[in-house]
Amino acid sequence: MPLNDTIARVTDRIEARSAERRATYLERMRRAAEDGPRRAHLSCGNQAHAYAAMTEDKDALAASRAPNIGIVTAYNDMLSAHQPFERFPDLIRAAARKAGATAQVAGGVPAMCDGVTQGQVGMELSLFSRDVIALAAGVALCHNTFDAALYLGVCDKIVPGLVIAAATFGYLPGLFVPAGPMPSGLPNDEKSKIRQQFAAGEIGRDKLMEAEMASYHGPGTCTFYGTANSNQMLMEFMGLHLPGTSFVNPNTPLRDALTEGATLRAAQITALGNDYRPVCDILDAKAFVNGIVGLMATGGSTNLVLHLPAMARAAGVVLELEDFDEISAATPLMAKVYPNGLADVNHFHAAGGLQYMMGELLDAGLLHDEVQTVAGAGLTRYTQEPKLIDGRLTWEDGAKATLNDKILRPASDPFQKSGGLKQLAGNLGHGMIKVSAVAPERHVIEAKARVFHDQDSVKAAFKAGEFTEDTIVVVRFQGPSSNGMPELHGLTPVLGVLQDRGLKVALVTDGRMSGASGKVPAAIHVSPEAKHGGPLARVRDGDVIRLDAVAGTLDCLSVEFDLRDPAPVDLTGNSHGIGRELFEAFRQNVGLASNGAAVVV
Repeated sequence: MPLNDTIARVTDRIEARSAERRATYLERMRRAAEDGPRRAHLSCGNQAHAYAAMTEDKDALAASRAPNIGIVTAYNDMLSAHQPFERFPDLIRAAARKAGATAQVAGGVPAMCDGVTQGQVGMELSLFSRDVIALAAGVALCHNTFDAALYLGVCDKIVPGLVIAAATFGYLPGLFVPAGPMPSGLPNDEKSKIRQQFAAGEIGRDKLMEAEMASYHGPGTCTFYGTANSNQMLMEFMGLHLPGTSFVNPNTPLRDALTEGATLRAAQITALGNDYRPVCDILDAKAFVNGIVGLMATGGSTNLVLHLPAMARAAGVVLELEDFDEISAATPLMAKVYPNGLADVNHFHAAGGLQYMMGELLDAGLLHDEVQTVAGAGLTRYTQEPKLIDGRLTWEDGAKATLNDKILRPASDPFQKSGGLKQLAGNLGHGMIKVSAVAPERHVIEAKARVFHDQDSVKAAFKAGEFTEDTIVVVRFQGPSSNGMPELHGLTPVLGVLQDRGLKVALVTDGRMSGASGKVPAAIHVSPEAKHGGPLARVRDGDVIRLDAVAGTLDCLSVEFDLRDPAPVDLTGNSHGIGRELFEAFRQNVGLASNGAAVVV
């Protein structure tokens, strides 16, 4: 099938826009690669320090030119998604020895949990943790003793931060190694219902806690299709995982075999062998376009609209919101996974998962096949799924037909003809909306505004019974330079209750919403942010706002709107407490949300 005209046009535009930046990046990577194996340039003293604690691997490191693999890990045992990584270094070291290589934990990166910090002050550090992760991975790899890297991470900011680092060290081959989702627990729709019942005061906290514990019940990624699982999809569509790696459950024989397989592959693709595959050659414009197609086809997290531009910049590729919008319009929505449907990622995987979906999209001409991946040339490899047969890891053709058309449909008969995200533009600025889980009758909302400066004030107004008519809730001064752009996921139950009462409601904010949100229309990432005099700073209570996800517009309809002065605000309370003091330099130097809200790229 020839490449879709829109996909081809957008790719050409990205390549032209990025030409100078990409050329400079590749030249730097080529010069770094020409230096040869990293350890060859270390003095004896340097090497002695690096190998002193390596016991049985010490002689191999010092005396041979065998590949040395650096492990960058986000392990901690507070996060269910990252707890399984505790075992991975031992698995990797043993697999490396079998392959005639060595492996060392190069360093750890922080991994905070948005599920723990939702609605808390700590959430104001969440987005900036992505930049910290990139910096920490840079420190780990700067020892210059590695021929390849394995990146162990799953959740919201961790994978994007690691990709930024992997691109910065793009002359090194690198594979991303996930831990997999936890087994299915309490159905996500039941959990959401109980949250709304609690918000409405219908049940007590004991019932809420019981439901939450039944939902998040063991090691592995949360099973809804939020940012963490969108990250895993992205790594497959962009060729940084081994095929079929994303949604295999933790602590299973197949998961362990895939971790060992990633180690073997890392050893095979270093500059010491005949199949050198540096990250810089994988992360090109086509790979990022493939990633955006995957995001749209699966109805993935809005957070990726922030992360992808930042990741791309690290690889010399420049993405704009228009690229997301046009790709979304050309990409069919093929999956219904919570919050877009009732299924979780385990059900999606069982129905045929990413391998079926990628085969369909390739056949429809919606993906670039002629790309480089860690598994080899061509994305077609990713239509195969891993199997463990007689103890041996192998790949077989994935499903050719969906095994559950309520969860996964062919590209020719999708749930929707276009993807899940839409660009919004108007006199309130530029933003995005996720429409894949929003009922069609709510794609256009016109109502009076209620303006707030934090989500707690919205909750207080709800408890006071102040929302009695159709309302567009404006929550401003939530952008990256105001307070780190926290997710406002805590508003989802409140707004959901109002919507279920028959009101037309929507959210407009320069902040973020969780990848788990969706059924309430939400114009998010509105840029420029209110702190910098963006249009949201001029909105007043009672202004009529029109959010039109069909036309892609976001406007205040008040005649004198453009003539107003921006509202003042005191943000001094955002500068201290729970570590916020440490991030003042980030708030002062962060880029626009439309460019990824990044500090380091």
